[in-house]
Amino acid sequence: MTAAPAGEEDGGRPGPREQVVAAIGLLDRPLTSYYLVLGCTVMLLALGLTMVLSASSVSQLQATGSAYTLFQKQALWMAIGLPGMWVASRLPVKTFRALAYPLLLLSVVVLALVLVPGLGRSAGGATRWVDLGPVQIQPSELAKLALVLWGADLLARKERLGQLTEWRPLLVPLMPGAGIVVLLVMLGSDLGTTLVLLTIFLALLWVVGAPGRLFVGIAGLVCLLVSILIVVEPYRMQRLTGFLDPSGNQLTTNYQGTQGLYAVASGGLFGTGLGEGRAKWDYLPEAETDFIFAIVGEEFGLVGTLVVLSLFGLLAYAGLRIARRVNDPFTRLAAAGATAWLVVQGIVNIGAVIGVLPITGIPLPLVSYGGSALIPSLFVLGMLLAFAKREPGARQALSARGPGPVVRALSWLGLARR
Repeated sequence: MTAAPAGEEDGGRPGPREQVVAAIGLLDRPLTSYYLVLGCTVMLLALGLTMVLSASSVSQLQATGSAYTLFQKQALWMAIGLPGMWVASRLPVKTFRALAYPLLLLSVVVLALVLVPGLGRSAGGATRWVDLGPVQIQPSELAKLALVLWGADLLARKERLGQLTEWRPLLVPLMPGAGIVVLLVMLGSDLGTTLVLLTIFLALLWVVGAPGRLFVGIAGLVCLLVSILIVVEPYRMQRLTGFLDPSGNQLTTNYQGTQGLYAVASGGLFGTGLGEGRAKWDYLPEAETDFIFAIVGEEFGLVGTLVVLSLFGLLAYAGLRIARRVNDPFTRLAAAGATAWLVVQGIVNIGAVIGVLPITGIPLPLVSYGGSALIPSLFVLGMLLAFAKREPGARQALSARGPGPVVRALSWLGLARR
């Protein structure tokens, strides 16, 4: 008898080493980024809708008489956002560039409306929403998308004209434009969104190749700005001191953070089971929004939290892969800025829940309750899908794949384009 080749199991099947090599080889395929973005988005959405129902069921049953109130609203926002994501995934790059300036102007106008007495709505120490009667919108979420598109378009134009070799054309008008948006958000006392906007700004400078000294100087200015924001607001100082002294007053300043840690710790390895958590029974404030990750940890345990972290890690890899593989400067900058927005916001949210970062009050993308955050996030993920189609070999691979399920369904109805 002849021995089986090294690395192969009996029966000619590949061994573990060959399987690992084959799995790694999948990452080199043209559509890897496309399927990673799509797959991570779908799984995070499914998890988010499930956890919104679980986290909000008790409070909504008490408040409205139905455990499904926020679940139904979130499903409605998702029903609006998913078609928007599909449309964005089919838009050409020039359309995103055309949206940059109108979206920035709209963001500035609506952010200013937040500061108008009677229109702006405050909660948790921050004025973030515009009250439109039955609907409340959070303009800062639109501002994130606007800054990504406008900053990428501006720097792409300057790169084409060769104007990025000196600091003045690099920062003007990018820094004043971003400064106006950040200032309006700061006036609403929204530190969490301010940090995300500054992250987008720094990510754009990093990708465009800003000189090291300039980048360090701006990063230092950002740290100074954040420090001032913390000092001028007493509740932020309380959050910071509570973060630095987690064993302090656990009934006031540290109450939310302490209850979040209790929820995560009580989940153990596999969790208490879906719907079986105790933290949502009026123990943990904002369980369906800022602290939904704590409910994931409690009901799905360490395994569930690692799944969420893995999904955001894969999303970060896919976004940066798109930015690295495309040739168009705008596409590269917009992909990097969008990835920085979603992933850093996720890191800040999760870090606050597990006690390694101060509480800033920003939601977990795609998972937390809220349509104002969900719809722009889905649109920007659709944009990443559109960019993924521009990677080398991606269009050919999509053509070889044949018509998708939507086109096939339309063809069955006789509605497909001939």
